[in-house]
Amino acid sequence: MRVVEPESVRRLFLSRQHLERPRSLKLTPRTLEGFVSDAGGLQLDSINVLERGHYLTLWSRFGVFDKARLDRMVYGQRVLEEYWAHAACLVASRDLPGWSRAMAGYRRGHTGWAGWLKANPGVRQRVLAAIRDRGPLSTADFERPRSLGKASGWWDWKPSHHALHCLWMSGRLAVHSRRHFSKRYDLSERVRRTVPPIPASEFCSWHLAKTFRALGVAAESDLSRYLTFPRFVPGERQRALKAMLGSGEAVEVAVQGLPGRWYCLAEDLPRLADAPESRGTTFLSPFDSLLWHRARVRALFGFDYKIEVYTPAPKRLFGYYCLPILHNGRLIGRLDAKNHRPEKRLEVRRVHFEAGADDAAIDGMRESLLSLAAFLGADEVAGFKAALPTRGSLSRP
Repeated sequence: MRVVEPESVRRLFLSRQHLERPRSLKLTPRTLEGFVSDAGGLQLDSINVLERGHYLTLWSRFGVFDKARLDRMVYGQRVLEEYWAHAACLVASRDLPGWSRAMAGYRRGHTGWAGWLKANPGVRQRVLAAIRDRGPLSTADFERPRSLGKASGWWDWKPSHHALHCLWMSGRLAVHSRRHFSKRYDLSERVRRTVPPIPASEFCSWHLAKTFRALGVAAESDLSRYLTFPRFVPGERQRALKAMLGSGEAVEVAVQGLPGRWYCLAEDLPRLADAPESRGTTFLSPFDSLLWHRARVRALFGFDYKIEVYTPAPKRLFGYYCLPILHNGRLIGRLDAKNHRPEKRLEVRRVHFEAGADDAAIDGMRESLLSLAAFLGADEVAGFKAALPTRGSLSRP
């Protein structure tokens, strides 16, 4: 069994996450789809303290870009599609044959809302008919007027909400666009090309290969906690992994100093020897794919990260919405900041550096803050002079 250095694993992971040169990539339909396909997905989240999570994740790679242009690539050119991968995500259109198989599986075997939908065909038919006749609709379009009473309004809205979600997850509907971050659904055949799903027998191996490509080298626990949808039946993922090992498509490796079993695609073994070093500084969204599996981040980077938006204020250690700081391939600290949109002001509330940060990290922080402010449309960055140490005040590694 080949033994690999943790540094090689980190470098390949950062390369697959398109973080070799943070904020330096040029955003085009090709580079956008390439990143999202390599990462497996681009997570969406509604928290808007600084900016929506998927915009921040892209800023970390591409620097300042036009969000309206990005939205046109997604919802106009259909470079990406909304679906469930790690959580609610944008996935690459080139990966639709695989995700179409997940949609077909949702139609057949998913319990809960999908089962409810099968038991309530009338709601499904009414929702589909409304969208067919009226065009793209959101959940709010199915709410009843308040004058009809609270109980009637809830009963008419809630089943429609279930139906919209299930019809989307099963591929009958697609997300046409978003308005104020609310999904607007349309018939999938009206917004995207029809893609035949891959065979069901190949889906689990396809799903594992997506995880391997996103991570480079994956611990056994990464295989179920990186791309978390769909849920496979017990033992199915292990059987697929055993088949990939048996065919030689995947191999087991040992990561020096780290416990557990680790695996990678055989084609990636040579890449471990020459994975490029990450150079540059950026901040990461709490929902960045680099951070999806917190235990992996802790094992590889020695960085214990937890988003504290759900932690009571007196118990928070670093702040409500802390962004990990990536500098030269290391996670060196956390930035707590807030975007005051009416005043066009980016406020730095607190910066916490881990051990090993140096003067170059401070310079990288300053540059990244100016880039982030420009991206957010802020004319002023407040508080960073007080939050950042002066040059020479940090111990060198």
